[in-house]
Amino acid sequence: MSPPLLIALTGGIASGKSAVAALFASFGVPVLDTDAIARDVVEPGMPALAQIVETFSADILDDSGCLDRRRLREIVFTHPQQRQQLEAILHPAIREELARRAAAAGGPYQIHVIPLLVEGGRIDAFDRVLVVDCPEEQQIQRLIERDQSNVEQAQKILAAQASREERLAAADDVIVNTGTLADLERFVLTLHQNYVQLAAHREMDLP
Repeated sequence: MSPPLLIALTGGIASGKSAVAALFASFGVPVLDTDAIARDVVEPGMPALAQIVETFSADILDDSGCLDRRRLREIVFTHPQQRQQLEAILHPAIREELARRAAAAGGPYQIHVIPLLVEGGRIDAFDRVLVVDCPEEQQIQRLIERDQSNVEQAQKILAAQASREERLAAADDVIVNTGTLADLERFVLTLHQNYVQLAAHREMDLP
């Protein structure tokens, strides 16, 4: 049996990635979210957290011994070199755990949710790239409503990510998330059927 077809799901912040991932999961598709994995690998007792404490000192822990994410964000966004140090610890740990969960999940195809796929340069690790897209104006409005951000804060967050054009250039498939939930459900159902067929055809092509 061939390994699962790997689909990388990405998109800008507040584009609707979580909603799309949930719809794929509703069809029984294994969905692996690197944001969730990133949280899991820094739980107390995990090797990555020990490395972070060794690098940044115990000041980045809260009173319960958990990672103080806000404090760490302040440090790495103020000092780019320390952000690189953090990424050098986190990225290998996330990739290792993602590979472990993918091997255990099975299925004809899998959805791997990777918000910073384009920025991280790991596109070639996947069979297809699915981009959830919407206009930047809509992203900003959703960010303001979701996080109580202001326009300036929302624009800064968007500026720190890959551009909409860069993501679309990397895409094999695109979901334009500007309509209703029913529209989104139709998009995802069509892609689900396509991915199942692609996985089946690949299976038949194996020697």
